[in-house]
Formats: sequence, C-alpha cells, structure tokens
Amino acid sequence: MNVADSSAWIEYFGAGSLVSIFRPVLRDLTTLIIPSIVIYEVHKWVLLKLGEEAALTARTMMLRGNVIQLDPSIALDASRLSIKHKLAMADAIIYATTLANNAEVWTTDGHFKGLPNVRFFEKN
Repeated sequence: MNVADSSAWIEYFGAGSLVSIFRPVLRDLTTLIIPSIVIYEVHKWVLLKLGEEAALTARTMMLRGNVIQLDPSIALDASRLSIKHKLAMADAIIYATTLANNAEVWTTDGHFKGLPNVRFFEKN
C-alpha cells in the first residue's frame, strides 16, 4: 500500500521534475491510500496556483483512491509521532495513517527523510 504525501501530488499536478516517479503510484488506485488532510493541502495548493478547473480535476482524482479519515486512533498515534519525530501536525497525521495501514509514504518533504516506511525523493 502507498500513501502519496501532499508534496507528491503537488509534483504531479505542478508538472515537477519528479512527476515520472510519482505518476505510477498516484494512478494505481488498488494500492493508493489518501489521508483526508492531504485532500485539504493539495486542493488548497491547486486552487491557489492553478485555479478552480484544475482543482476539480485534482479533487476527482484524489477521491478515487482509498480515502482514510482522521479517526481518534490515528489522531492519538499522530500526536505521539509528532513529538517523537518533530513532525508538524499534517505530516504526523499523514505518517500515522501510513503506519496504521502498513504502507509507505512517497514524498519530497524533508521532514520525512530517514523515517521507516518512507520513500523520500530529493527535488532537483
């Protein structure tokens, strides 16, 4: 199972230099897990940078994956992970969702670098 961090989606929708790495992960709906907070972060970014029509496309694509809502168990785990790894709230929720689903998070976000279950890619 795979979790695409917001940075992976932004690379994809923004046609970043790593789009070829993230495209197969984002299009494999059988293994794609999407924490609900990622929908917020990506939708906001796409609205601001690319406009309403692109945001509709992004929203439609993200909702095709297995969306995982923030529940009390993930929230509690996220708070512990936030303290342990010095992660911001959204990153901790994404990471807790990843671990709860025995998945790997795909990201360019340096806050995840070196953590277990993380596929980190440095931006050029």
